[in-house]
Amino acid sequence: MKWLNHTLIAGAVCAVISPPHVAACVAGATAPDWFEYIAKLAGRHIKHRGPTHVFTHWLLAAVAFTFIWDYHGLLAAFAWGGVSHILTDAMTVSGVPFSPYSDRRFHLFGGRFRTGDPIEYAIAAGVVVACIAVGHITGGGGFAPFFYDWGGLYQQGLIDGAEWKANRFRLI
Repeated sequence: MKWLNHTLIAGAVCAVISPPHVAACVAGATAPDWFEYIAKLAGRHIKHRGPTHVFTHWLLAAVAFTFIWDYHGLLAAFAWGGVSHILTDAMTVSGVPFSPYSDRRFHLFGGRFRTGDPIEYAIAAGVVVACIAVGHITGGGGFAPFFYDWGGLYQQGLIDGAEWKANRFRLI
């Protein structure tokens, strides 16, 4: 998948679960690819979707940081972003390694998609729309920096009737 779709998927899911951690999650969603770049700068050439894309490593890191130790949830968000990267790359034809001890590749949905195909963008858009819907249904935990509750602001007396009337149908 392209980085845009990795960041959209991880950011949207994280925004529903824990909005303050979106930046760390998005950084983790691109980490397997930029870890390869850092390895190349260090003089170690590794294959794309190789050692930095091992599913079990990212999953173990995410579970460990979630349940054992973490600093304000940042490392857990970073690791879960990496898991989302691995899962979305697993939808592609080349797949990802499931474990370092196996020569088999891990595929989701039969690995039918190629990087850059329109279906990749459709999947990312579907995840974003689903996350927006879940956020609206659950109330979003009170954190919605771009989606204003004009009716609620009017009921609380924070805005007057004219401002509510002018903005009541504006989503953003």
